[in-house]
Amino acid sequence: MDAPPNFEEGQSTYRPPRFNGLYYRWLKTRTHDFIMADDSELWDIICDSPHVPMKKLGQAGQTVPKDKKEYSDPNKKAVEKNYRAKKIFVCCIGPDEYNRISACDYSKEIWEALQIAHEGTTQVKQSKIDMLTTKYELFRMKNDESI
Repeated sequence: MDAPPNFEEGQSTYRPPRFNGLYYRWLKTRTHDFIMADDSELWDIICDSPHVPMKKLGQAGQTVPKDKKEYSDPNKKAVEKNYRAKKIFVCCIGPDEYNRISACDYSKEIWEALQIAHEGTTQVKQSKIDMLTTKYELFRMKNDESI
């Protein structure tokens, strides 16, 4: 894993790692560790999905999201955790990356948007692996080259 050259940020335990669009794998590991050290439940919200308080309507049992006025204390705390995780992401990225995630409502959406933008989908990853494997298998010494 490459670290950014001329690393000037320092090693603050209070600020999330800064991300400018380069060295995504470095950011991914550092952000995971930063969030886990702060509150492991935040990482669960990012990986699983945020808690959206629901209520039942009538006898049919249809569920809809609650209004903010209807939140109980545990509901408020669960929703606040999503916003804490979202704040960490927003604070660690620069303006170019912010444009990529500005429409995301949940921290999970932000994490997935960054992953897809910098790592690609599973198909893209497999395609890159296949391409590099083929390139490696076809690697040969040319006639005009010496060992």
